[in-house]
This record gives sequence, structure tokens and C-alpha cells, in this order.
Amino acid sequence: MDALDALESQSIYIFREAFNRIDRLAMLWSLGKDSNVMVWLARKAFFGRVPFPALHIDTGKKFPEMYEFRDRYAAEWGLDLIRGECPPVEEIDPSLPPAARSAARKTAGLKRLLAERGYTGVVAGIRRDEEGTRAKERYFSPRSGSGQWDVREQPPEFWGQFNTVFPPGTHLRIHPLLHWTEIDIWRYTQRERIPTVPLYFSRGGKRYRSLGDQDITNPIDSDASTLEEVIEELETTKIAERSGRAMDHESEDAFERLRADGYM
Repeated sequence: MDALDALESQSIYIFREAFNRIDRLAMLWSLGKDSNVMVWLARKAFFGRVPFPALHIDTGKKFPEMYEFRDRYAAEWGLDLIRGECPPVEEIDPSLPPAARSAARKTAGLKRLLAERGYTGVVAGIRRDEEGTRAKERYFSPRSGSGQWDVREQPPEFWGQFNTVFPPGTHLRIHPLLHWTEIDIWRYTQRERIPTVPLYFSRGGKRYRSLGDQDITNPIDSDASTLEEVIEELETTKIAERSGRAMDHESEDAFERLRADGYM
């Protein structure tokens, strides 16, 4: 078993454990590189078909290439796609910085969809290496019924043992990619030939490393136009993965406030 096989095996185990333990389970699908690997792993875990809905919380501000990707692969992969709409930015906490306030629309849209559909567990494609606040997460992370996250009340997870029994009313977030890194994602995408939104590859000396809304996401300078070149670039770069995300350059606590309130 090589390193990618080990990563895959752990993620598949987490998917199956979540499906076995949680009554009403759904999976967030953001259309980005991590999220697409997550869908791929879910299909492997359940022999080709994902047995729970894929939720796309749609801000209405994604890149056209992302919407084209969603419509094509939701059909090709046989996903039960559920689209959730987001409230206008005017309804969001005005004390947040502008980009964080815009991003918080996703949290509000997710909360609304969870309340409507009654999901007790949601699978999300976050990784520990992606951002400092996410490094504090657990594979099975309890939230309040409305999705609030208390970083000080996270269960211990030692030796591959996960707590999946919580008091009634607890909402769970499940993170099967928590142990992956950005370069793992791309090496696995290359090995498995997973379809990818083309914005990740250089056009005119620019490419995106992290995809969000058009108005709060910027490309980086890069000539990496193939999977091989992206992996080679990541082996030496010192640029942060989320350097193109406007909200990551706002006030120091903005991201942590979003996460505490239920941001993906």
C-alpha cells in the first residue's frame, strides 16, 4: 500500500462509518478540487453510487466553468443534487469585513437548507493544512443544532477511534479529507484521472489554487497548465494555498468567526 492508498483507505472508512452511524446524512459539494476528490471517494466507498444527497450551496456568484462542471458531472456521476440558495448580503452580519460577509451567505444558505431538510450529519471536504482554524477540526465534529462550532468542546480522536455517539439535537460535520494535503489531492486526482474545473490550470500566466465566488477570489501568477506542472509547482512554492481568497486577508478573526458560526 502506497501513501495515496493509505489516504484513500482512511477516507473510505470514515465515509462508511458516517453512513452506518448517522440517520440523515448529506454531502457538501463545492465543485472545487477537494470536493471533487471527496465525491470520487464516496463513489468508491459505496461501489459507484453515492447513497446520500450532494448539496450545492449556491451563492449565484460562481464562475461559469464551475456551473458547467456541476451540471455535467452531477449527471455523469448519478448524484442526487440538491441546490440551496443563499440570502442577499444585506441580511448578513454587517460587522464582518466585506469579503467575509459575502462568504457568510453560504453559511446562512446551508443553515436554511439543513433546517428545511433535517439532515443530522453533513460531510465536508476540508483539510487540516488548508487554514489554521481548520487544523483544530475533528473527523467527526459535533455542532449545535443550528451548526455553531465550539473549538474548545471537540472530542479526542486517538488511534483511529472516532466518537459518533452524541446527545440528541447534536449536528455532526464529517471530514474525510482532514488528513490530506493540497499536493495529495493533486497526486490522487492525477492517479485516478478525476475531472477538474479548468480554472485550476494556467491561462495567460494565471491560475486559481482555491475556488470561491468570482468577486472574492483571485488567481495567482503561474505557468502550470497541466496536472504534472501543478504538482511540480506545489513541490517548491512558498505561496499559501488561500492567498487568492480575499477574506483571508481581512481581520485576523474573520475566518474563525465564520467557522464558529458554521462556515464550511
